[in-house]
Amino acid sequence: MDALTLAPEDEAPPARETPATADPAVAPPTPIESRLSMPAQNLYKFDSRQRRKPEAPWLWRTPWLARLVTFGGGFALTAYGAHEMYRVIDVGGVTTLKWTLLALFVLNFSWIALSFASCVVGFVLLLRHRRPPPLPATLAEKTAVVMPIYNEAPSRVFAALQTIYEDVQATGLGAHFDWYFLSDTTNPDIWIAEERAFIGIRRRLGPQARVYYRRREKNTGRKAGNIEDFVSRWGGAYQHMVVLDADSLMAGPTIVRLAAAMEADPDSGIIQTLPLIISRNTLFARVQQFAARVYGPVIAMGLSAWMGRDGNYWGHNAIIRTEAFAQHCGLPDLRGRPPWGGHILSHDFVEAALIRRAGYAVYMTPTLGGSYEESPPSLIDVSIRDRRWCQGNLQHSRVLLAKGLHWASRQHFLTGIFGYLTSPLWLLQLLVGIVIVFQASYFRPEYFTGEFVLFPTFPRFDAERSLQLFALTMSILLAPKLFGLLVAFYEPETRKGSGGFFMLVISTVFEIVLSALLAPIMMLIQTGHVLHIVFGFDTGWDPQRRDDGSVPFPDIVRRHIWHVALGLLSLVAGFMISPSLVAWMSPTIAGLVLAIFISWATSQRWLGLVFRRAGVLATPEETTTPPIAKRARALSKALARAGEDEVNCLIAIHGDSDLRERHENWLPTRRPRQRGQISADRALAEAKIADAETIEDAVAWLNRGERLVVISDRALIGMIARLPRRGALASAPQEARAAE
Repeated sequence: MDALTLAPEDEAPPARETPATADPAVAPPTPIESRLSMPAQNLYKFDSRQRRKPEAPWLWRTPWLARLVTFGGGFALTAYGAHEMYRVIDVGGVTTLKWTLLALFVLNFSWIALSFASCVVGFVLLLRHRRPPPLPATLAEKTAVVMPIYNEAPSRVFAALQTIYEDVQATGLGAHFDWYFLSDTTNPDIWIAEERAFIGIRRRLGPQARVYYRRREKNTGRKAGNIEDFVSRWGGAYQHMVVLDADSLMAGPTIVRLAAAMEADPDSGIIQTLPLIISRNTLFARVQQFAARVYGPVIAMGLSAWMGRDGNYWGHNAIIRTEAFAQHCGLPDLRGRPPWGGHILSHDFVEAALIRRAGYAVYMTPTLGGSYEESPPSLIDVSIRDRRWCQGNLQHSRVLLAKGLHWASRQHFLTGIFGYLTSPLWLLQLLVGIVIVFQASYFRPEYFTGEFVLFPTFPRFDAERSLQLFALTMSILLAPKLFGLLVAFYEPETRKGSGGFFMLVISTVFEIVLSALLAPIMMLIQTGHVLHIVFGFDTGWDPQRRDDGSVPFPDIVRRHIWHVALGLLSLVAGFMISPSLVAWMSPTIAGLVLAIFISWATSQRWLGLVFRRAGVLATPEETTTPPIAKRARALSKALARAGEDEVNCLIAIHGDSDLRERHENWLPTRRPRQRGQISADRALAEAKIADAETIEDAVAWLNRGERLVVISDRALIGMIARLPRRGALASAPQEARAAE
């Protein structure tokens, strides 16, 4: 086993190893291919006669009651809210601006009313919580567990997969699972670090561990293309695949239960778990972690109830029927250029819709447990991720009318689209309300509407009814949090793990206040994302920052200075118009004026740890860390201390002949270069290496792109290997004189 020393506070059970007679790291990095065809689907042509017939029709129970409560209740609440809003503005007649305000209110209110009705269903069902099914005695089929990675710290992802592997082995059913790292890494230093980490994990786990590593030279299609490449090349060997993210953790019993559920349900296409956020320390991430743990199960249970077998897929911590996925989930490129065309960014929703269109079930198991993930550590990191998600979700407007989709799949698309459109809609509603008040105070009001009337129309509101409607709206917004709190009181594990009744209330109140301050900032950020995409700017795909490091203060100021300016402008304008308007807008104005301070404070790890020690925002998984999370954290620290992440690819390849030999063997076979076709990067890299007298010269002269070319080319690797070190070059004349 590698010399990985664990500090006393990081003690973890040793990896299970079997004595090996040969070095397992010498074996090929991937198994023999077992190909599956994965054709791109036509979104607008579908013959319903091709939809498969259920093999287990008794499992296809439509959740009529849950859907009636969710959609019927949501519609009834929206109708009531629209009627009350009309009564609010119908004092002295309705002007054009008031009609606009009413329309915006109905759009926004309908979404929160639907969410509220769904949470009512989830709340009732969670009070009848059932324990997970027992572990199966055996499994009949093979499952691949795949982890796509893209420029991630190897110590984190290799520690996570090793931990999951060990936990599955502990169930006694590990022989039914193979394990894949699917790398799309473009950073040459991380690429070589991944290969070193892969050699290390094979040696630690022994030859019986079927752990594989594949790196794509071109990350076509991004994560969806990464999974497609795996399915096309090795999917034929596996009935199912469990898809992870780079920050995923799943307990062994959870993975085994998912595989058993797939075997027991021949019509299942995707089974999605509910990942809980763990291991977060910044204040911002801890707020997300608490909200996901306390309120998330209510929301997820409501969704699961009305979706039934017409559910959705979130792209990770789920099990998929491999052949069905290959036959029906190949993604086409959308016509046109990004951001509206090109590769589908939010691929998971579309894959769920396509596999459901083919006749397979997609459903969620929100109470299975043992499924974990991490979250971005700061508001700025969330905004970077949100920009990509926003583009992907808005792209769904072009998939919404695809032929043959189940209505529930279209609803999932609408949910994703409106998840981002609500921000500009709320902002518009706010601005229209301010304009109406401003008009009444400083300008001649719109006394006469478009219709002929004998008397003028004065822009007035029913103040008492307006307050009642505001109270109703806030109650609907906060109800899911109250439902989550009540469920937490009801469940002993959650109640005790979160610090008891009193601390749960304190944490909930703090989360509500901080979320209220963050809401206007996120509203402007998401509105900016929407406008960014509407005006045709592509977001790209940056790797996500997963550590708990603080954001530099100048970056925070640069990101939020316009939010503060808008908040101050709103404050001054509000006082000029009406002090009561300032009181009404105070949460919005306060959030914007304090945006820089809020973003800075919530990104601080030390402040999050202060709240953690005080027991505020505590979760059961934090109070009693799951063994799998404890083991993964300890192993990740040990790998990082052993230098798994800190590597210069040229120095590593030059100084380790064993690593260099394996790296060259694992490179794909290239076609001979055609005459006249010369890559600029390769030509420059070759020239610099030829000029270099030492490996240190090459390291100093070659940029990142050129280093990537070098370690992808066996001839250039050979040139690097022949370069001496600077110390060796200096000692050569002395050794020659000594020999004379």
